[in-house]
Amino acid sequence: MRGSGLAAIVVDLTVLSTPAVAAEAAWDVPLAPRAGWAVKPTPHDFEGLLSRLRDAVKAEGLAVVTEAGPTGAARARGIEIPGNRVLGVFNNVFAVRILEQSVAAMIEAPVRFYVTENPDGTATLAYKLPSQVFAPYADDGGQPLVDAAAELDSHFAAIAARAAAP
Repeated sequence: MRGSGLAAIVVDLTVLSTPAVAAEAAWDVPLAPRAGWAVKPTPHDFEGLLSRLRDAVKAEGLAVVTEAGPTGAARARGIEIPGNRVLGVFNNVFAVRILEQSVAAMIEAPVRFYVTENPDGTATLAYKLPSQVFAPYADDGGQPLVDAAAELDSHFAAIAARAAAP
């Protein structure tokens, strides 16, 4: 009797440990393309890509208005994770244009770029297409909102191309 109870505990511990292993493995694979996103693997390391991204944003007449990532806070807790940073990018010209069409759509601003460090030391640049981000508000804002989002698509593509270039 006692032996079967111990075996049940061992099995339960094995099952309970499985999700933790799977969660750790998620960052061992580079970010994959997905619908509505642009994903660009780059030859640059994490810090280098962040620097290039900031320069490219400025060159396109936009600004980094928010920045967040778990890497530094995790390190402070004694946990090492790959570089991971989100930069919110926008400018007041687009903010006013979008607000004129849909107050609700501004919940999506700033639109974000995502920089992830890959296992091989390179970094990937990704973002949701602004046209996808603002699509749910097209009924509110009509063609002017769709046009503003399409212009942002062009800016974001130019920023990504500049930042990701060798």
